[in-house]
Amino acid sequence: MRTNLLLSSVFAAVCLQAQVGQPPGGMQRSTTPTTNPTDRPGYPDPNQQDDRNTAKFDEKRFIQDAYVDGLTQVELGKLAVQKASNDAVKQFAQKMIDDHSKANDELKAAAAHQNITFPDSLDSKRQSKVDKLAKLSGADFDRAYIKGEVKDHQQDVRDFQQEAKSGSDADVKSFASKTLPTLEEHLTAAKELDKNKKTTASK
Repeated sequence: MRTNLLLSSVFAAVCLQAQVGQPPGGMQRSTTPTTNPTDRPGYPDPNQQDDRNTAKFDEKRFIQDAYVDGLTQVELGKLAVQKASNDAVKQFAQKMIDDHSKANDELKAAAAHQNITFPDSLDSKRQSKVDKLAKLSGADFDRAYIKGEVKDHQQDVRDFQQEAKSGSDADVKSFASKTLPTLEEHLTAAKELDKNKKTTASK
């Protein structure tokens, strides 16, 4: 009888501990901390900003790049006037000299109040481009020059469109808007020359 009563008492104690969520021996049951879903791989951090939304247009970078690109167009144009084998390519090159020289003068005037140093010569990367083209001659030169002009003016148009839209300096923004149609004309002319095999072949 005593054995049965003892077993019954132990069983009752075990059941009581189970009901209150404690295992036998008085030890606290371990609990798994709740995991924030955003801590898991694949979830965005709500405290992290999206660079695409916070990035700002670098206007001074635009001014510097536009000016040096203009210098490059002038140097490439001078080279093409001397070496191009086709009159249409030479005429296009002379227009690049005239238009980009004028644009650079206007850019310097528009950005005169900003603390920017305008270089008098090309950087090593752009000079290397001129030097590489200078090694070609005849129709090979014409094709390489015109293809380069298409690529360069595609980038120029994008850059000037962005400045015209996002620029904060009223004078520089106005310059970009004013110059953009001329760059678009250059791009159209370069594409036409690139398509026309007669104007990129030796006469």
